[in-house]
Amino acid sequence: MMTFTDQLCEFLYAIPFVGMLLSIALGPTLVPKFWHQHYFKIALGWVVICITSLCWHFDMLIVLGDLKHTILHDYLPFVILIGTLFVITSGIHINIAGEATPLTNVVALAIGGVLASFIGTTGAAMLLIRPIIRLNAYRLKKVHVVVFFIFIVANIGGTLTPLGDPPLFLGYLKGVSFTWTAENLVLPWAVVIIPLLVIFYAFDRYFFEREPASEVIEMEDGEPKIQITGLVNLIPLVGVVLTVWLSGIWVDSPTLLAIDVKATHALRDVLLVMFGIMSWVLTPVSIHRENDFSWEPFVEVAKIFIAIFITIIPVIAMLHSGLDGPFTQLLIQANPNGNPDNHFYFWVTGLLSAFLDNAPTYLVFFHMAGGEAAVLMTTMSKTLVAISCGSVFMGALSYIGNAPNFMIRSIAEKQDIKMPSFLGYMAWSFAILIPLFLALDYLYFVR
Repeated sequence: MMTFTDQLCEFLYAIPFVGMLLSIALGPTLVPKFWHQHYFKIALGWVVICITSLCWHFDMLIVLGDLKHTILHDYLPFVILIGTLFVITSGIHINIAGEATPLTNVVALAIGGVLASFIGTTGAAMLLIRPIIRLNAYRLKKVHVVVFFIFIVANIGGTLTPLGDPPLFLGYLKGVSFTWTAENLVLPWAVVIIPLLVIFYAFDRYFFEREPASEVIEMEDGEPKIQITGLVNLIPLVGVVLTVWLSGIWVDSPTLLAIDVKATHALRDVLLVMFGIMSWVLTPVSIHRENDFSWEPFVEVAKIFIAIFITIIPVIAMLHSGLDGPFTQLLIQANPNGNPDNHFYFWVTGLLSAFLDNAPTYLVFFHMAGGEAAVLMTTMSKTLVAISCGSVFMGALSYIGNAPNFMIRSIAEKQDIKMPSFLGYMAWSFAILIPLFLALDYLYFVR
């Protein structure tokens, strides 16, 4: 990706990225009003420091070239996809009438945990977060519902197909077959998601039994009823799914010289934008009003992640520099005695994915394991399972681990749900998820 990676051997270049992470972690907690008013200015400040420091030590044209590559090949496809899914799913209104019992909530999360693999974690999260919040609106204790929603729907649920999460889609583009994920990841997915649903049920039962008497009028048959409007948006939603799927099997195309992007990739992004516009035109204003539609969650993600994508450039470069870079000792441990350490691949890919963008992190370790899809799907399948599970599952460990996490938090706060701070959320995620990941590690990668 970068032509100066062999020279990039100092951790000092990671300071802007670390500063960006600390700003996201501490800003909303220490200076919430200032942060919400000026977070984009702070993010741009770290971007300026990053670009200036790189241009000071490396050829400016090279740095600007890598900046262009990051924006055109990484950031824009990312933001176009999540923006399109955000618009389309915001045009579907789901109303669940009835009481928010623990059983109702756990079924809703389970459905989302399956749906995420087929319409993406962003699509499933944006489709279901509002109705689940509305269902639980009367309950005093509901932060845990949103937190587990992030765990299950926005992250771990997107494991079963390449459409579910960006790292798996990148693997698909690199030659991993469409069915490999379902065939090899369904058991790790079940090992984590089933206990997670059980833990959620226990949490929700505890809080539910301590709620004051519900003011919700229960249905005569005692069952919640679901009403869905805006189903016309299924047309552009199917279009998005087919476009993403087909983009993985389109033959290589010429590069558009003016922008250095393959014609098929440009076509994919144009089609996604068109499907978003189609949804916006077809959706009645009343549905957006019922969904309390606001551009702010998407705009916040777009602004925060442009800074993350840019300040992460030197960090990803350090990883790509391999044994010649500052992560030499870390990378040597990946293949002791020439054999892959799947335990290592799982944890390092995962923990880096929790704070870096999980898509390029997946690619780094995919290539470090050899980069040959045919080999990784067969003789080294357990290594690819470790890389895949780490990058997808551990995106749930922080708000920036996966784009939907940030959007869900923003939507919840718009509905007056006081979400945990960056570090507060990590207290939830580490306490609940790390034991499950340790169990998965023991069952699959250590024994």
